[in-house]
Amino acid sequence: MAMVSTYCPQFSGLRRSCPKLDNSQSQCFVQHISSQFRLSSSRKPCRAVVAMAGSGKFFVGGNWKCNGTKDSITKLVSDLNSAKLESDVDVVVAPPFVYLDLVKASLTDRIEVSAQNSWVGKGGAFTGEISVEQIKDLGCKWVILGHSERRHIIGEDDQFIGKKAAYALSEGLGVIACIGELLEEREAGKTFDVCFQQLKAFADAVPSWDNIVIAYEPVWAIGTGKVATPEQAQEVHVAVRDWLKKNVSEEVASKTRIIYGGSVNGGNCAELAKKEDIDGFLVGGASLKGPEFATIVNSVTAKKVAA
Repeated sequence: MAMVSTYCPQFSGLRRSCPKLDNSQSQCFVQHISSQFRLSSSRKPCRAVVAMAGSGKFFVGGNWKCNGTKDSITKLVSDLNSAKLESDVDVVVAPPFVYLDLVKASLTDRIEVSAQNSWVGKGGAFTGEISVEQIKDLGCKWVILGHSERRHIIGEDDQFIGKKAAYALSEGLGVIACIGELLEEREAGKTFDVCFQQLKAFADAVPSWDNIVIAYEPVWAIGTGKVATPEQAQEVHVAVRDWLKKNVSEEVASKTRIIYGGSVNGGNCAELAKKEDIDGFLVGGASLKGPEFATIVNSVTAKKVAA
């Protein structure tokens, strides 16, 4: 292994680039990749699952975005309250701000409630914003930050998002930290570059990774019906986990859940869930349908095997 101990594959774009290797080098290189990119190889699994590189609990979030009325949300909450959900999954839903209190007061405690955004600091004269303190006052435990619609429509940049995450974490909220590339960035081979830059902005600002879930959401797959293949999603999740290992710590890389978002539905969730580095989902449109959202939550069974 000494021959390859200093070899470091470079992420120059979508895929890892490496020089051509002869047969003997290839065998060692495969062993090297096994040890470097499969963080699970030296860890004992925390439960009877297959294809789980991280050590965290499966996590499924539902982002309701700017959808719903009192009547439709009351119906959705009723459907969620009656759904049978696997026990070994953290489940969170993010209603529109104006319905946070309604949902928190009527939704089963089995499901936690998240806000979809928060202000960068303490509340005050910031028209139209919602503060972390207000979110906590309603009993919510999570906030979604860095979603592509906030980045590309509202114009929030990486550093601003990082500061928002840092403040939310410092006040005790968990953060669902979104990253992901545009279609033109993927086609230009810049997927990893974009994701790593967005990750770095979080890493430079946050006090701890203990209450962060990373959501990889390729922008070209959000609400378009186009879904990254399980292999495409897995490839980026592997790279993200490796980035955490190299730039934060091996412990953080293992513990941090990396979930996938982008047109996830009841029909494709099981195949995606089988992938080793996909630790759950952030769901958009399908989270507005109680039974389908329950199917996605229960896709954790795709990872289970006999002990």
